[in-house]
Amino acid sequence: MLSPVETRAGASHMLRLLAWAFTRPSTMLRMTHWMWFIFPQIAGLGLSSTSKYYAIKDMDEAVAYLAHPELGARLVEISNALLLLPGNDAHQVFGSPDDMKLQSSMTLFAQLDGAPQVFRQVLDKYFDGEPDKQTLQLVGK
Repeated sequence: MLSPVETRAGASHMLRLLAWAFTRPSTMLRMTHWMWFIFPQIAGLGLSSTSKYYAIKDMDEAVAYLAHPELGARLVEISNALLLLPGNDAHQVFGSPDDMKLQSSMTLFAQLDGAPQVFRQVLDKYFDGEPDKQTLQLVGK
C-alpha cells in the first residue's frame, strides 16, 4: 500500500497544470481546483472530500512531504515563484478561499525544523508575516 506522500506523488500531472496556470493571467489560477495538490494544508481545515484526501495528517507527514524528491522540490520551487510575482495581494492572485489555503500551507511548512526560508518569505510578502492561527492550533504551536 502506498503512503499518503507516495499517493500524492501520483498527482504530478497537477504540477503541469500549475505551470500552465502561472503563464496565464491571474484569473486562470482561480479557474481550476489545484491548491490542494500543490499547497497542502494540515488535516482539520478543509471540509470537502478532496481537501480531506490531500490534507497532511500530522507533522511527520509534513516532514515526509517536504523530504520527497519531487513533491518537496516542487513545493519549494513554486513557493519561490510566488516571490517573483508582482504585488503582494494573495487575494488578487488566488481569489478566495485559495488565498487562505496558501497561508495555511506556508504556515504548516514554515513550522518544520530546518525548513527552507521561502515559506516564511511567502508569509512575509502576502500576509504581512502573519501565520494562519488555525494551522498553528492544529499543529500544537
